[in-house]
Amino acid sequence: MAPASKAERKAVLDAGAWMFNVVTSVGIIMVNKALMATHGFSFATTLTGLHFATTTLMTLVMKWLGHIQPSYLPLPELVKFVFFANLSIVGMNVSLMWNSVGFYQIAKLCIIPVLCILEILFDKVRYSRNTKLSIVLVLVGVAVCTVTDVSVNSKGLLAAVIAVWSTALQQHYVHHLQKKYSLGSFNLLGHTAPAQAASLLILGPFVDFWLTSRRVDTFNYTTIVMFFIVLSCTIAVGTNLSQFICIGRFTAVSFQVLGHMKTILVLTLGFLFFGKEGLNFHVVLGMILAVIGMIWYGNASSKPGGKERQVYSVPSEKTQKHSISSSQSELDQKV
Repeated sequence: MAPASKAERKAVLDAGAWMFNVVTSVGIIMVNKALMATHGFSFATTLTGLHFATTTLMTLVMKWLGHIQPSYLPLPELVKFVFFANLSIVGMNVSLMWNSVGFYQIAKLCIIPVLCILEILFDKVRYSRNTKLSIVLVLVGVAVCTVTDVSVNSKGLLAAVIAVWSTALQQHYVHHLQKKYSLGSFNLLGHTAPAQAASLLILGPFVDFWLTSRRVDTFNYTTIVMFFIVLSCTIAVGTNLSQFICIGRFTAVSFQVLGHMKTILVLTLGFLFFGKEGLNFHVVLGMILAVIGMIWYGNASSKPGGKERQVYSVPSEKTQKHSISSSQSELDQKV
C-alpha cells in the first residue's frame, strides 16, 4: 500500500509542477504579446533581465525566511550556465529577427533532437522505438500547425544554430547541476538568477538597440506599460521556478516534448481572444497530431525500456573467473 501511495503522491506532484509551468508560461506569453505587440515595448532582452532581477528578489526573501538553505555551486559551473542561458536568450531573439517565422519555429523544434543527442552522449540514455516515434509525431504535429513560410539565409541559419544548441545545453545543464550538487529548484535559482539579472541588465539595452534601433531609456513609459512590465516580471518568477522544478523532476527532453502543449494552448487562446484568422484544417490537424504524440510519449517513455539510462558496472575478479563472457554487465536503470 505504501509504494502505491508514494507513486500516487509523486504523480500528483508531477502533475502540479507541470500545470504550474503551463499556466505561468502561457500567462507570460499572453502578457508579453500585449506589452510588445499592442504597446510597442520591444526590448525583449532587457525585459528578461528585469524578470531575473525580480526572481533574485524572490530568492533573497525566501532565504531570509529560511526556506532556502545554504548550498554550493562552483564559480566555473555558474559561469558556464549563465553563458549558455544568456546566449540562448539573445540567440532566440536574433534568430527571430533574422529568420522568417516559419524557419524560427523549425529551429525551435530542433531543440528536442539536440537534447536527445546530449542525453545519449552524456547521460547514456537509451530510447525505445515507440518513444522515438512519439517524439517525431509531436514534432510533425507542431510543425504542421505553426510553420508557414520558410525562408533561410546564412546569417539567420547561424543565429538559429547558436540559439538551438545554447538552449539545449542550458536545459541539459539544469538537470546536470541539480543532480551533481544536490540542488533544489530554489537553490539553483538563488545561484543563477542574480548573475543572469546583472549580465542581462548590463548587456540588454545594447542588444535591444542593435536589434530594434530603439533605446530603452527613451521609451514612453505610460501607466499601462508599467503595469504590464510589473505583471510580466511577477509571472516570470513562477515561470523561471517552474522550469527548474520540471527539468529537475523529469528530464530536459520530457520538458521540451510536453512543453509543446503550451504551443498548442497559446494557439488556441490566440484564436479565442484575438480572432479566428489563420485557423484552418491543417492547423487543427497539426494540433491533434501533436496532442496524440504527447500522450503517446508519456505512455511510451514511462514503460520499462521506454527511456532508460545505461549504467555499466566493472566486474570483480571472482566474476571474471566464472565466465569471460560476463566480463561486463549492463544494468538498465529507469530514468
